[in-house]
Amino acid sequence: MYSDFEKSKTLSKELSNLEKKFDLIATVKDDMKNIDEFKKLEDETLLDDIARSILETQKLVDKLYVDTLLSHKYDSCDAIVKLHSGAGGTEACDWVVMVYRMYSMFVDKLGYKLSVIDKIDGDDAGYKSITFKVSGEYAYGYLKGENGVHRLVRISPFDANKRRHTSFLACEVTPVVDNDISVVIDPKDIRIDTYRSSGAGGQHVNTTDSAIRITHIPTGIVVTCQNERSQIQNREGAMSMLKGKLIALKEQEENEKILALKGQEKKIEWGSQIRSYVFCPYTMVKDHRTGWETSNVDAVMDGDIMDFVIAYLKFIKE
Repeated sequence: MYSDFEKSKTLSKELSNLEKKFDLIATVKDDMKNIDEFKKLEDETLLDDIARSILETQKLVDKLYVDTLLSHKYDSCDAIVKLHSGAGGTEACDWVVMVYRMYSMFVDKLGYKLSVIDKIDGDDAGYKSITFKVSGEYAYGYLKGENGVHRLVRISPFDANKRRHTSFLACEVTPVVDNDISVVIDPKDIRIDTYRSSGAGGQHVNTTDSAIRITHIPTGIVVTCQNERSQIQNREGAMSMLKGKLIALKEQEENEKILALKGQEKKIEWGSQIRSYVFCPYTMVKDHRTGWETSNVDAVMDGDIMDFVIAYLKFIKE
């Protein structure tokens, strides 16, 4: 049961988001009024200033447009992202590192905070999997379209014969919904197991069975949490992750219905990637759902993925 304080906290966050939107609208109106007044002066020395003002105002208008695409109930939530490698050994584990870096740089451009929750190192290099939390306004809204399989084609730096390799990883994105009272989980539908935590974390982590694994029996979803020191905190963290996964699963089902109506019967699963990153024999990054593509692979791997994000949001919204 959620307290009045928790409910009030959730409402306060929603109110704060609305106030920011209204403030942005007011700023755009003021800027447009100032531009009109400058134009009426017919002073050629002001042309550069007017041009700069128009560009700045256009950026605000673009921000407002994106905000209209981020209107889903959970879009304003923080996000938990998990990347895990597919078949391919070291090459696939290295691909996880590359995509993690891409998202890290994207998050940094937005001014958001990223914190690693869990990671499993590869046998020789890279990560078998890494889970991280992204905190910031509309973090889930921006990242939810990244959910799915990402395919890499390149000349492997781990292949002495310099052959071309194809690697895959799966990206799971879920909202952080700690105080969402609309998500109800029947205790009869879950199995909770405790086990000994592993990895860094101090003496306490390695001497108590504080880690929690929760299995949602109807869907088969399994979540684990071991980054907190106490079993109670890990249980709360795991329940929050489970709620997020159930919400993301429901959204995925809704989006697949939209894709079917648009004539695309793709599902998010191995062999049906949402996006391809090709480094050789040509350069291209292409989203197979929206058709959006670019040849500037380097920019994408440096976190320049907002065009892909907006293309997906428009695709689902239209």
